[in-house]
Amino acid sequence: MIFKHTSVLYDACMEHLNIDPKGIYVDGTLGGGGHASGICGALSAEGTLIGIDRDSDALRAAEERLAPYSCKKLFVQSNYADIKDVLDQLGINEINGALLDLGVSSFQLDNQERGFSYMKDAPLDMRMSQDDSFSAYQVINTYKEKELTEVIKKYGEEKWASRISRFIADSRREKPIETTGELVEIIKAAIPASARRSGPHPAKRTFQAIRIEVNDELGQLARAVSEFCDVLADQGRLCIITFHSLEDRIVKDIFNKRANPCTCPKEFPVCICGKKADIKKVTGKPIVPTDEELEKNPRARSAKLRVIEKKR
Repeated sequence: MIFKHTSVLYDACMEHLNIDPKGIYVDGTLGGGGHASGICGALSAEGTLIGIDRDSDALRAAEERLAPYSCKKLFVQSNYADIKDVLDQLGINEINGALLDLGVSSFQLDNQERGFSYMKDAPLDMRMSQDDSFSAYQVINTYKEKELTEVIKKYGEEKWASRISRFIADSRREKPIETTGELVEIIKAAIPASARRSGPHPAKRTFQAIRIEVNDELGQLARAVSEFCDVLADQGRLCIITFHSLEDRIVKDIFNKRANPCTCPKEFPVCICGKKADIKKVTGKPIVPTDEELEKNPRARSAKLRVIEKKR
């Protein structure tokens, strides 16, 4: 399958990265290399792109796509949350900028075998890295009913979480649930017909929740945001694109704490805690796609871009 993905908020990312042609930049969610091609296009032969992805298919596709560019390119199969380890292994101390485009790529959604989509019947998988052993099958078939409820409610913000988990538990008593198609039918049966007539696909929130659980997306994100802030050089920028409120809240909160770390009571006339900001926010409210972009790429509708700059 050809790796196709339309890069979200591409122009805004290229503008806000403020690329130094001789700098070192990291695309921590390389995908098919869409955003990375823009970074490489702005780099000279003395510049460096470090492309990180958990998916070996993505790395192969990106390496081919980025081959024509003259800058130095380093491809690493890893989790972006391990950025400090990656840089240590490459002998690099700091970077001039980084981009994280969170969520699932169009390739992963459209590749039926990966099991990310509730629109295609496939084995229950949802692993970002196919080298991992833990998949959606284990979540659906081995988690206790209460655990399933917590996952679906917390990560999917699903109103019918307890009902869905009960229907899953009842169904798997007869036989294991093996495919996304089976799971979708169980979810549809669990959600009352009146609630299915409006809003998104009835399985959307549950599938999101399971995917987040399988890949520990929110735990990895919280660690990654802090570590990327740590490794930025002075005036280096970090751009993060989120696709749902849980992701955006983590990014927003960490950016706020790094930009305003003082813990002194508000009534104190001067700061005595000694904590100093090491970043500044480049964007106040997040940047969202234009109507023109949404017309071309409907999958961008929930995207939000937040940007910070390192200050020493």
